[in-house]
Amino acid sequence: MLTVSGLNVFHGNLQVVWDLSFHVNKGELVTMIGPNGAGKTTTVETIIGLNRKATGSIMFDGENILTSHPYELFSKGLALVPEKREIFPTMPVIENLLLGGTRNTDKDKTLAHIYHLFPVLEERQRQMAGTLSGGEQQMLAIGRALMSEPRLLILDEPSTGLSPLLTGQVFRSLEQLGREGMTILLLEQNVRNALAMCNRGYVLENGRIVQEGRSKELLHDPRIQKSYLGF
Repeated sequence: MLTVSGLNVFHGNLQVVWDLSFHVNKGELVTMIGPNGAGKTTTVETIIGLNRKATGSIMFDGENILTSHPYELFSKGLALVPEKREIFPTMPVIENLLLGGTRNTDKDKTLAHIYHLFPVLEERQRQMAGTLSGGEQQMLAIGRALMSEPRLLILDEPSTGLSPLLTGQVFRSLEQLGREGMTILLLEQNVRNALAMCNRGYVLENGRIVQEGRSKELLHDPRIQKSYLGF
C-alpha cells in the first residue's frame, strides 16, 4: 500500500533523512522505532505532505504522492495521529470527532465503532476536550483520525507522556484495529510494545534505517536488546 524509496529530506539546507526506503503492505502493522531526533516525525510529515523539501518517491497504491497536498492525501485515505495530538481543547469531544469525518458518509456507524474502542469518549462526548486526561486526549486523537475511514493510519509516538496503564490501553486498541484489517504505520520510542504489537519493524537512527526485520526477530536481536530494551 505504501512504498517509500530513496527518500532524502531537508530542513533548509540541512539534510536530516538519507536514502530512506521501506514499505507497508495492506493489512499490515508496521513500526518504525528509534530515539528522539532519529527522523521519525520528519519522515511522517513528508509522507503526509507537510514537508515538501524532499527527493525520492513515496508511492501510495501505485501513485507517487511526494508532491501532493495534505488535503489530497486525506481524500485518498491517509490519516495521521500527530505526536502532540493537536485536538481542539475548547470544543466538545463529539465536535472534535466529527471534524475528522467531513468526508464520512456514515458517521453514526463510525462513531459507534470508535465508542466501542474507547467507551470513555462516549461517556464524555459533551465534555470540553481540553479537560480530558492525557490518555483520553490520545484516544480522542486516534478516534478523530478513524472518523475519516482511513486506508492507512499513521501514528506518531502515541505513547508519549502516557502512564504504563494508559499506554497499554492505547496499544490494545491498535491491536484490535489490526485484527479488523486496518493498515497501520506506527512510529514509536516504546520499542517493546511497538514490536510486540506489529508484524515488522524498521530501526531509524540519525535519519537512516540501520536495521529491519520481523518484529519477533528484532525483539530478540542482541543489538536491539542492548540499545533499546536495557538487556
